Amino acid sequence: MEKRIVVCPGCGVQLASENEKLDDQFHASAACRALSYELSYYTLSLQDSDFIHQLVVDTYAAQHVGPQVKPITIAFALVGLYLVCEKQYTGKHVQHTHMVLATANHSKIWPQFSLPTTKAFLTVQDVVHSPDKTKQEMITNWCQSVWQIWKPEREKVMALLNRYVSL
Repeated sequence: MEKRIVVCPGCGVQLASENEKLDDQFHASAACRALSYELSYYTLSLQDSDFIHQLVVDTYAAQHVGPQVKPITIAFALVGLYLVCEKQYTGKHVQHTHMVLATANHSKIWPQFSLPTTKAFLTVQDVVHSPDKTKQEMITNWCQSVWQIWKPEREKVMALLNRYVSL
């Protein structure tokens, strides 16, 4: 099969790929999703106490929101970005907050968030292609760039946390 340039509908990254299909879980090209897997392998291999992998999961999800993405996925991603970017939580603390939130919200009804009107200036591709010595810093920068486009939804995120979690 011939490789073509495929544009990811979530983040806008252009990647050469034989597969023009979209991901089943996220609003992403299959090629972009493959990059997220590559980054996940890297972060999981770190086995770090801060669990930076959680930042990758939440940032990728928030940057690739679309019609097939579940409301809980969006809510958890935005909670994670808010806690990391504004409250300086580690990925480990975000993971714990996700568990508390999942247990506390018995209704399982999640807020509806308005989609961003712009794209973040960093993507998973930028992180994957960064040198290993700067990769963790790039993950944090990527997280912050995605939070910036979602920041208009900050009050909804805070209301969700205030309702179910004591910070």
